[in-house]
Amino acid sequence: CSSHTNMKYILVTGGVISGIGKGIIASSVGTILKSCGLHVTAIKIDPYINIDAGTFSPYEHGEVYVLDDGGEVDLDLGNYERFLDIRLTRDNNLTTGKIYQSVITKERRGDYLGKTVQVVPHITDAIQEWVMKQAKISVDDDGMEPQVCVIELGGTVGDIESMPFIEAFRQFQFKVKKENFCNIHVSLIPQPSATGEQKTKPTQNSVRELRGLGLTPDLIMCRCTTPLETAVKEKISMFCHVEPTQVICVHDVPSVYRVPLLLEDQGVVSYLCQRLNLPVEMKPRKLLTKWKEMADRSDRLLESVSIALVGKYTKLSDSYTSVIKALEHSALAINHKLEVKYIDSADLETATLQEEPVKYHEAWQKLCSAHGVLVPGGFGVRGTEGKMQAINWARKQNKPFLGVCLGMQLAVCEFARNVLGWEDANSTEFNPESKHPVVIDMPEHNPGQMGGTMRLGKRRTIFKSSSSVLRKLYGNVEYVEERHRHRFEVNPELKHHFEEKGLQFVGQDVEGERMEVIELEDHYYFVGVQYHPEFTSRPINPSPPYFGLLLAAAGKLQSYLTKGCRLSPRDTYSDCSGSSSPEMELSELKFLSL
Repeated sequence: CSSHTNMKYILVTGGVISGIGKGIIASSVGTILKSCGLHVTAIKIDPYINIDAGTFSPYEHGEVYVLDDGGEVDLDLGNYERFLDIRLTRDNNLTTGKIYQSVITKERRGDYLGKTVQVVPHITDAIQEWVMKQAKISVDDDGMEPQVCVIELGGTVGDIESMPFIEAFRQFQFKVKKENFCNIHVSLIPQPSATGEQKTKPTQNSVRELRGLGLTPDLIMCRCTTPLETAVKEKISMFCHVEPTQVICVHDVPSVYRVPLLLEDQGVVSYLCQRLNLPVEMKPRKLLTKWKEMADRSDRLLESVSIALVGKYTKLSDSYTSVIKALEHSALAINHKLEVKYIDSADLETATLQEEPVKYHEAWQKLCSAHGVLVPGGFGVRGTEGKMQAINWARKQNKPFLGVCLGMQLAVCEFARNVLGWEDANSTEFNPESKHPVVIDMPEHNPGQMGGTMRLGKRRTIFKSSSSVLRKLYGNVEYVEERHRHRFEVNPELKHHFEEKGLQFVGQDVEGERMEVIELEDHYYFVGVQYHPEFTSRPINPSPPYFGLLLAAAGKLQSYLTKGCRLSPRDTYSDCSGSSSPEMELSELKFLSL
């Protein structure tokens, strides 16, 4: 099919404010096109000068998302992977730093000999070449070349730093021809509480600025708290040079699973099919049944399960986007409403008891009232003592516990201190002088260089025990491949001390040198993993370590394992909502020959 058609490009820009929901909208547009049987890929453009997101604090742009190839990228690529069920690479995240680096490398090599290297045409040409090359790379398991590429331009139209990208796409629309390129502009419709009136002026100004830069939006997607009134829609249509059908309302909805359905209901697919001459016949699409079923299910949940998330970056939920999504996928799978109790780990420490006793007691009350405890990954010494106290409490109270990356390393430190009696046991990251360095830095770690010097990307973990709970949750497989992001590892030389006391290292790397999974004997669910399983969690296919935590927290783990890892019929999804891969529907689709 792809040999008969040209690549179709959909550029998603944003106006008025950043963080307006471009990522979810770009993902949703891709989802409804994929449900038509098309192969869809996605590119995120970040106008900052950093080469990648690897050295950011999570408070800057949210979590750092890790890909199979070890790329440290923006969290929106996580949305694309989850919504579209695809596997992206580091080059699907384009930054100003990457573009300038590639152009400067060419200049030093002499590729532009005799020429003055300028933003136009050299930088803008490099952007276009990057997009065209990356759009052709397969992201589906079947190896097929994509037919549609959704490109999200980060930031807001009018920012100085995004100007070269806007100019590149102004040229690009003529290079690839009008029928192969369209622009979706996401804008905000504020509703001041004093009058309750929906205001269109910010959108008018944003679209005027975009058109002044040479791009004309084909669809204007309006983010608002309540559905758009007809008069407001007509006003936007009149002042922004589009038909009323090209103004799409994306109001706040209870669950992100509703967004693809919201776009589908407003005729986005039929508009894009006609505008881009897409090679599909309009047919009822079973794949959106999955989204409807998930959305309906999340709205109907009655029972709830609470998880205490003990971390360092709890003031911004975007710091743990993938972790929260993995918990949501798991909670939805067992028909429970998820309640996440964010606890700043520093608040659990005795120092807080002296300085702010109210905060200290509130944090412990939250922890003690939760059904399960999760300690996610992170860097830095702040709050590590508090995390270890939370782990100690979960271990002694037989509460379901999952430690991820640093969370697993701290579980090992806590066990060494309180069970093995090594009072100064620590990670060399926090105390290089410790007599019992139970966590040490790896040979890959280069202390002089911060960016990209960790053990990154997809690695294989071999299960060493047939009785491992996590192995059963994974479907009794011999090994799993999950994504890593760490500089430190459990000291393999001290392994036997822990196993003698019941802390088993049930998963190790291929060489058997790196400890990947821990489980505590005679505990309901006490699991630590060195990798980040949240990055491969999908709505219909939750990540097993998180799924185990939720099952244990809801008191369903034993019955699930007894039934051979099967959910009860009321918890399973219907057959028609299985995979989100287009192959399932291909037999029912008739592609038009162009």
